[in-house]
Amino acid sequence: MNAAVSALRPAPANAATQPALTDALRAAVGAKSAAALVLLREAVAEFGANATNGKLAFANSFGAEDMVLTDLILSNALPITVFSLDTGRLPAETYSLIGEVERHYGSKLEIYFPDAGAVETFVRSHGINAFYDSVELRKACCGVRKMEPLRRALAGRKAWITGLRAAQSVTRAGLPVRETDTANGLEKLNPLTDWTETEVWAYIRINEVPYNALHDQFYPSIGCAPCTRAIALGEDVRAGRWWWENPETKECGLHVKES
Repeated sequence: MNAAVSALRPAPANAATQPALTDALRAAVGAKSAAALVLLREAVAEFGANATNGKLAFANSFGAEDMVLTDLILSNALPITVFSLDTGRLPAETYSLIGEVERHYGSKLEIYFPDAGAVETFVRSHGINAFYDSVELRKACCGVRKMEPLRRALAGRKAWITGLRAAQSVTRAGLPVRETDTANGLEKLNPLTDWTETEVWAYIRINEVPYNALHDQFYPSIGCAPCTRAIALGEDVRAGRWWWENPETKECGLHVKES
């Protein structure tokens, strides 16, 4: 086939991002959305969050699940701080989404960046793409680009909210709605733990929520650009993250429980 003609063809549709919105699915999404909203409002009441003290925060990595929570929080004007970590190596599509979210909701997000000196030291010592060389170096890179900024983002908070789902990977099986984050010394809420991927996408479609364009290109889980790839049919939804590592242990450190 002529390469120029092939390039003009649209990318194949990703059925996962376009579920059939049956009455049963709409009802399930409505019920779970209502339950998540109740949990978020209870958290606001419990942790005394308001527009100025920021004791309750939501960590938004701009994945599909996080966009559901972003919509629930900002559309309902909940006094919950929404923050994100810019590692410096995010895909262009993620940066585009950040701007789109701020325009769509008319709200500025809190963006935290890694310490420039720490990044420079890591790269000079190990190389620009050292994370491919060993698990230890990959975790060290995550430590510099994610863990340290997260600690600053959570400083002074009483609780934080995530978009984790139990079905995302073996490392998240049995994920509770609420848990104690011993590593950061505060409570952690996971309002979408029992949601399915289909329910997440149904919510996005029903409510016309902005989302990352990479999802339509078979990227169900999106992190830093060099550590994320598209997945094949039948692969686990997080198979595209650090695909060269053991799926039973791969996490960046943000959501690893202390033993």
